[in-house]
Amino acid sequence: MSDRIRQRLGQTLLVLVLGMGALAVALPFIYMISTSLKGQVYVFEFPPRFIPSHPTLNNFVSAWQSNNFGRYFLNSLLVALVTTVLELLLSSTVAYAFARFEFPGKSVLYYTLLATLMVPGMMLIIPQFILASRLKLLNSLTGLILVYTAGGTAFNTFLLRGFFEQLPRELEEAALIDGGNYLTVFFRILLPLSTPALATVAIFTFLGAWDEYVWALTTINEPLKRTLPIAIANFHGTHASDWGLVFAGSLIAIVPVLIVFVLLQKYFIKGLTAGAVKG
Repeated sequence: MSDRIRQRLGQTLLVLVLGMGALAVALPFIYMISTSLKGQVYVFEFPPRFIPSHPTLNNFVSAWQSNNFGRYFLNSLLVALVTTVLELLLSSTVAYAFARFEFPGKSVLYYTLLATLMVPGMMLIIPQFILASRLKLLNSLTGLILVYTAGGTAFNTFLLRGFFEQLPRELEEAALIDGGNYLTVFFRILLPLSTPALATVAIFTFLGAWDEYVWALTTINEPLKRTLPIAIANFHGTHASDWGLVFAGSLIAIVPVLIVFVLLQKYFIKGLTAGAVKG
């Protein structure tokens, strides 16, 4: 058997294995879409059909109109967007300070910040609740935003600091020589060049705020201030037997996540610093 034949067989086998893996991952999602398009009478038909014989969008309409689902969706969207903006601003400025400036206690502060990553999130629920109570942030979307922003700062600072340190200092020095200040360097040079890292932080932050359940469940008591994860949990309990309705609500919740990923995923592979400085 020639080397070319072996290579083709190996590639074919690899494609088959990857295809089977992709199918195994996608199959539950496909079934969820199929079920959301079925009426309740067709959900438990046997054998199950992935292509509904009588597709309908009634489940999506009913899900959006049931139990203030639309209000919960907008609450989550507001919390996730504001948290993402604040997190990008806070973590990028902190990372810039650690990457470019020298000041007393820099190493101690940085490694203390990293040490917080080793603390399980569940251990922080009680102290966070006490602090939020004293600051009168319980039962408010503002409290959710501030806690989510603070919770992601350590990891995102670590991520952005490493990216900032890889950027050429010559660009900053040239801007300073031309009369710019450090704010000019930060907003007009470093941030545009750091788009891939900022996009990564934005995706992680948005997903974290959008999907967070425990803290929202602990601090939000007013029904109209609940976020989508709590709504879906309650929605499932209310309509436990109506799987078409439950899956339709879950698919609605996935839409913003898909939009964010589609808009930002291209920056992961974009080399913005290539050729910025001549050798």
